[in-house]
Amino acid sequence: MSKFKDFLQRKKIDLTWKAYFVDALGAMALGLFASLLIGTIFQTLGDKTGIEAFVTIAKYAKAATGAAIAVAIAYKLGCEGLVLFSAIAVGIAGNELGGPMGAYAAVIVAIELGKMVYKETQVDILVTPAVVIISGVLVAYAVGAPINKVMTALGAFIENATQMQPFLMGIVVSVVIGMVLTLPISSAAICLAIGLGGLAGGAATAGCCAQMIGFAVLSFRENRWGGLVAQGLGTSMLQMGNIVKNPKTWIPVLLTSAITGPISTCVFHLENIPIGSGMGTCGLVGPIGIYTAMPDGGANMWIGMLLVCFVLPAVLTWLFGLILRKIGWIKEGDLKIDC
Repeated sequence: MSKFKDFLQRKKIDLTWKAYFVDALGAMALGLFASLLIGTIFQTLGDKTGIEAFVTIAKYAKAATGAAIAVAIAYKLGCEGLVLFSAIAVGIAGNELGGPMGAYAAVIVAIELGKMVYKETQVDILVTPAVVIISGVLVAYAVGAPINKVMTALGAFIENATQMQPFLMGIVVSVVIGMVLTLPISSAAICLAIGLGGLAGGAATAGCCAQMIGFAVLSFRENRWGGLVAQGLGTSMLQMGNIVKNPKTWIPVLLTSAITGPISTCVFHLENIPIGSGMGTCGLVGPIGIYTAMPDGGANMWIGMLLVCFVLPAVLTWLFGLILRKIGWIKEGDLKIDC
């Protein structure tokens, strides 16, 4: 048993929850940002400006989705050489057969098997690519479609439930997806995997914006302008260490997301596309996604976007935070980050 553990360590194979459901999912999200997300933004620019170059860029960026997912995951999990290069074919096959989650599953199995055989034979240049590509494509073929169906069904269920119960589901989706955004897992990857768009996507955006803008404003006295930008346009995940130390610091943000979610679904009927639903104000992708989903939304959409994504998260979180600071649940320095 110890020999096997030594072998895994030598091959940089980490059989842990963190490696596969934190690191790999986070890397998958980066791969999506570098392909599908940027492609979607250029597609919107092309559609609205009529500039054909933007449409062309979008076409090729989106086409690279599977490959980008594969390279991102392989790189994050310590792959090198032939394993990393061979994973590209697996990512393309996985995405074709089972969408992003199909690519995710296929790539993880393929690269871990590939790392086991990498540089173990005299004909490594043949063995490693063969093991990676054959195993990855077989996994994609076997589980890609079922995974995609399950994820699509889950997303459709949440969207239908939000349509039927916009107030209740507005709260649930906003709070849950917002929490996922701040936790060390990828809300963007999850929202895209289940295809969370439409009205539910708008609620998810509300929750994510509440986390990012909320923490940015709530911690302004500790982190000043650097923290405002780092959290408001970067990620609220920077506060995870402080939340672990004092979970009460999360209360103002969660209360805010519970309010802005149903405002999004019931008052302004904001919608989003899956790639933007779990992004919040990171690079302003959430608001851009709302505009992409509602190009003819008019003044109601713009007012709703401004209030739900920026104004209400800032004002409400600040007010709730003021109360919690006065009663001593949040103390000076509790929200300090390195930025």
